[in-house]
Amino acid sequence: MSIEIKTSTLEPVRNTFANLQRRFGDKPATRYQEATYDIQPLVNFHYRPLWDQDRELTDASRTALQMNDWYAFKDPRQFYYGTYVQQRAKMQENAENNYGFFEKRDLTRLLPETVKGQLIRFLVPLRHVEHTANLNNMYCSSYGFGTALTQAFLYNGMDRLGVAQYLSRIGLLLDGNTGEALEEAKQLWMEAPYWQPLRKLCEEMLTTEDWFELFIAQDVVMDSLVYDLFFEQYDAALTEQGAQDIGMLTEFMRDWAKDTNRWVDAVLKIAVAESDANKTLITGWIESWRGQVAEALSAVSREMLGEEALNMALQNLDKRLAKAGIK
Repeated sequence: MSIEIKTSTLEPVRNTFANLQRRFGDKPATRYQEATYDIQPLVNFHYRPLWDQDRELTDASRTALQMNDWYAFKDPRQFYYGTYVQQRAKMQENAENNYGFFEKRDLTRLLPETVKGQLIRFLVPLRHVEHTANLNNMYCSSYGFGTALTQAFLYNGMDRLGVAQYLSRIGLLLDGNTGEALEEAKQLWMEAPYWQPLRKLCEEMLTTEDWFELFIAQDVVMDSLVYDLFFEQYDAALTEQGAQDIGMLTEFMRDWAKDTNRWVDAVLKIAVAESDANKTLITGWIESWRGQVAEALSAVSREMLGEEALNMALQNLDKRLAKAGIK
């Protein structure tokens, strides 16, 4: 008895969903496209929000920015939940290895006492800035328009909790897990004169209603200056003092900023290129927040790195903005 095995090819009834076919043509879609485009509901709401009855639950008028298509904001990383979790898991694994190595070799004992004091004064209090960044990005995710943006804001907001936790772990490594360094850093954040302008600005940012303006303030201006000062220039200063091992503990922050800046710059370029009105609006926001953030960081950057550090960070910010078409 012989058995003959034949194969048959079944043609799919359709290649993709109708909304993606309208956007990209009748061809198979990527997972990112399926998880991103036209996901946000726009019709058939049961009621308007009681706290804002002039708008729908998802309403493009919550920002002054105007876009013909809010799904023009493609994430160059193509993050949807699956790819985001996989990529961050790899970053976390590397970070855990670094922290484990640092703790296993007890590298804290090699740090000069002056450096330990500096870290508690300047680096550990930054976790409160990261908590502010979490709230700001979660606000943008809640009130933003278009899943292409709102899901990226959500991932960004959760990342900031991770950065805050790593900064807290640095404090625990410095004090032998007693929590004294965290308590001291909190008191400095609440009372030290050089932190108060930045603390005041963080609280004021939480009251910003226009979510795209808040994106400009937090993810474009604040993050660019803060990460340049604390995780680039200050890291170099620590190396000069023989504390290069701290770079192992802040590598996650530098890698994260490099990855996230790709998305931030892409959003900025697309919004600016949409219209002259958008470019004028965004330029005004940047000029306003650039001045406010620079003033808020002036005292702590001078205390930490000297007079010229902030100017260098501002120059680097201006170079990024120029690439997006903003001078």
